[in-house]
Amino acid sequence: MAMNQIGQTTPNSSFGTDQLRLVSFNVGKELFAVDILRVQEINRMMSLTQVPQSPPGVCGVINLRGRIVPVLDLRTRFGLKECEHCEESRIIVVEIKGATIGFIVDAVHEVLEINPSIIEEAPAITSSADARFIKGVAKMKDTLLILLDLDELMTTESLESAGAIKTQAA
Repeated sequence: MAMNQIGQTTPNSSFGTDQLRLVSFNVGKELFAVDILRVQEINRMMSLTQVPQSPPGVCGVINLRGRIVPVLDLRTRFGLKECEHCEESRIIVVEIKGATIGFIVDAVHEVLEINPSIIEEAPAITSSADARFIKGVAKMKDTLLILLDLDELMTTESLESAGAIKTQAA
């Protein structure tokens, strides 16, 4: 993954003063990013084991070196049309509120290092994603980079459902 240095102005206090390291990826036409420190690994698409009576958005589970990890499709979570996974599709494995979760994205791009000053609070209607999932929006050269709030992406109820699926699959 390439490393980019972007933005050199006064830091936005709500995001701190240190450069942010983010993993950028696409879901649909939108460019998103999450804090690299939350990412455990990024995997190519693999076979998912379907678990009966899974909640909407949960595609199944994967076995990662002996760990059962529930996998969600961010397209479904964001209310986008489902599509076939392709060669560029990836599963990003993250930790959310103590739970290990994988989520499917259309493509992973790069690790970015950005200055917090280029990040603005998310307007009420920013993209196809629910606004509560959005931590902020970074103004890049030719596009907007939407920073996801992983803790808001998964509600406690969703995490409990994912935990139940993990238990069913074990």
